[in-house]
Amino acid sequence: METLEQFMTYVSQNGGYIWMQFYRHFLMAAYGVFFAAIISIPLGIFIAKYGKLSGWVLAFGNIIQTIPAIGAMAALMLVMGLGPLTVVLTLFFYSILPITQNTYVGMKGVDPTIVEAGHATGMTRYQLLRMVELPLAISVIMAGLRTALVVGIGIAAVGAFVGAGGLGAIILTGTNATDGTAIILAGAIPTAVMAIVADLFMGWVERKLHPIKKSKPAAS
Repeated sequence: METLEQFMTYVSQNGGYIWMQFYRHFLMAAYGVFFAAIISIPLGIFIAKYGKLSGWVLAFGNIIQTIPAIGAMAALMLVMGLGPLTVVLTLFFYSILPITQNTYVGMKGVDPTIVEAGHATGMTRYQLLRMVELPLAISVIMAGLRTALVVGIGIAAVGAFVGAGGLGAIILTGTNATDGTAIILAGAIPTAVMAIVADLFMGWVERKLHPIKKSKPAAS
């Protein structure tokens, strides 16, 4: 009960600061995923067309995933220096695998007969991609973006160790305080809420973009 009172007091006294770090935290995660999507979606389409390269590309993505986030940030910090750019670049690398992999799976999952039908009607490869393949694969691609964003929000909290700020900075302040449980909660709870809301929102977008709609049963 005392921790809850301390938490409420800290939030009421530092609401503006918490909101600023919340906004900063989200932007780091969003930018990392956005820049990764620019590279990974075309890459996933490319390896779906040329399957022999898929093993190498996805293996490289898996290797990146095995590197601890704090280790990756520490290594990139030597080049990028302290600050949010190091976190954004780290999230960029960590987002490559889920987006590329889902794009690859989505494109490979398109029914070949539909593609052949498009060829038969005289559609060009670009028209097939834009009007047939991508619309059918978009929900799977969105699932990759959804995964990358939720994971990225969690990883961005580590950015406090490289001077990037965000909600991780509040958590770090709490760990350094004598009785900082309330401060830790002030950083951890908004981080969890952000991840949950982002997951729900991306899930909603994913469902909206799904090409197959359930038809309503006919009235008797």
